[in-house]
Amino acid sequence: MIILAATPIGNLGDASRRLVEALTTAEVIASEDTRTTIHLMRALGIENRPRLIAMHEHNESEKAGEIVELARSVDVLVLTDAGMPAISDPGFPLVAAAAAAGVTVTALPGPSAVLMALAVSGLPTDRFAFEGFLPRKSRVAYFRSLAREPRTMVFFESPNRLPAALADLVAALGPDRKIAVCRELTKLHEEIVRGRAADVARHFADGARGEICLVVAGAEAVASDLPTGVAQVLALVAAGTKLKDASTEVAEATGLSKRDLYEGALAAK
Repeated sequence: MIILAATPIGNLGDASRRLVEALTTAEVIASEDTRTTIHLMRALGIENRPRLIAMHEHNESEKAGEIVELARSVDVLVLTDAGMPAISDPGFPLVAAAAAAGVTVTALPGPSAVLMALAVSGLPTDRFAFEGFLPRKSRVAYFRSLAREPRTMVFFESPNRLPAALADLVAALGPDRKIAVCRELTKLHEEIVRGRAADVARHFADGARGEICLVVAGAEAVASDLPTGVAQVLALVAAGTKLKDASTEVAEATGLSKRDLYEGALAAK
């Protein structure tokens, strides 16, 4: 079978007993970086010397078939550098291939930057969406596409790009959207900054260090009367959205007629 194993995202003390047992007895380990795996095993005092297979973003599709066939006869432990495999890390093609081939896949649960950031953000946790890494380009348009998403959203971002990303978020979603930047989770210099988007952006204007999770509050419920809907369409148009797209976006968020919104906005211009 294939065993996806979560590894510490920072603090070595978060290594579970099941992870230690699995590393101690594993015959084969497929890992994102074999050097990181060797370092982890040494840090945990594990003397096992399994066969190591490098499986990373550049070769995981071609390696998936080989590992699936291997997993028919021996358990294969799958690791990434930190956190749970297949969550914005190598693993998904392997799991998909294993499922298609009828090979059992299980997991050893453990640390997750996504869930920890959500839990400590102070933002609603009943419904959320994980959006992965922010795009490097066209972030304003990307954030605008999520402007009416009602769920709390979690993103990963590079510390070097964080100031620009936060500035784009403010431009797209407004200065008052509630957000939290969670930095270096579980590590010595862990930092969680919560507040209005504009205030958090100023806090990180000079940059940041370490691993970053960005948590963004979902859109507040909007009124469903036509005048309010038209006003929302006009606000989106003023921010740079095309009238047709703005009408569609507000219609989807409110249940109002896209045609009525479009014609109402035209009349109000």
